[in-house]
Amino acid sequence: MIKIGSLQLENWLIMAPMAGITNLPFRLMVKRMGAGLVSTELISAVGLSLNNKRSLIYLRSLPEEKPLAVQIFGTEPQTMAIAARIVIESGADLVDINMGCPVKKVSKTGAGSGLLRDLKNLEKVVSAVRQACDVPLTVKIRTGWSPDKPVACEVARIVEDCGADAITLHARFVTQKYSGRADWDMIGRVKSKVKIPVIGNGDVREPLHAIEMKAQTGCDGVMVGRAAIANPWIFRQVLQLDKGFPIETPDLTERRALIMSHFSLLSDFMGEHKAALSMRGILLRYTKGLAHSSRFREEITKIKDSESLISILDEYFAFLARLES
Repeated sequence: MIKIGSLQLENWLIMAPMAGITNLPFRLMVKRMGAGLVSTELISAVGLSLNNKRSLIYLRSLPEEKPLAVQIFGTEPQTMAIAARIVIESGADLVDINMGCPVKKVSKTGAGSGLLRDLKNLEKVVSAVRQACDVPLTVKIRTGWSPDKPVACEVARIVEDCGADAITLHARFVTQKYSGRADWDMIGRVKSKVKIPVIGNGDVREPLHAIEMKAQTGCDGVMVGRAAIANPWIFRQVLQLDKGFPIETPDLTERRALIMSHFSLLSDFMGEHKAALSMRGILLRYTKGLAHSSRFREEITKIKDSESLISILDEYFAFLARLES
């Protein structure tokens, strides 16, 4: 288990906030699979402060997913403080400041990973949010902007001095984006510099990697990102390994049930038609690696409602069952 400020998590596994991915339905899915903490997508502090409808939609939540972290991004300290108060009033159990997003439209404004290039403003932002925030506060960073400027240890000390309750390190430089290898040794270095919990992130592609990261770096928690998109079972599998049990791979029945459960949640969240269209991309991930998945992909484009989804799923999964018999 891991304790972040006053918040005690059920385990040390955390779902990474990801734009376009960690909406309410997906968060519910990974929570059911064992994630100890889930987070919203990154939300613009400016959007929240202006009562922007799209920004506020990201705050939709259900008791089943709690505890819930809400991640905000911005560059102006007082605007970030206002955003923090808004998300707390909406029911956030933890506020997370994004200082790692490498997307240019975010970083070029000085927000996200852009804050790693302006440590004075970074300090002001964390201090302002801390003063406005009566729930646990965390900060997610990268190793630095580029290999010639590794600032993770320095930033970690600043963040701790400003009163943050934990820090997450995606052990890549901003210029790497998601390429190359994550430097897990840097996670260990950050851990040695601060007393607050350190959460490691980067290159946890399969269950064993989470166990290995924790053992190698001494980090308190592990954040799982892209691996959970196609394999939401990864949280359950890591916990099984951690307890010394063999990994359980979902059979066809469980895989199909998860697909239908995800569709049901999406339908409640955005309506049946939009959910059906959204499932086209989701199904590509959930069926990756299954036999004759290319044949199935051709049918996916025909999905437009629950009836067509069920029909196409029934046909494909019946085909897979015949292959197994």
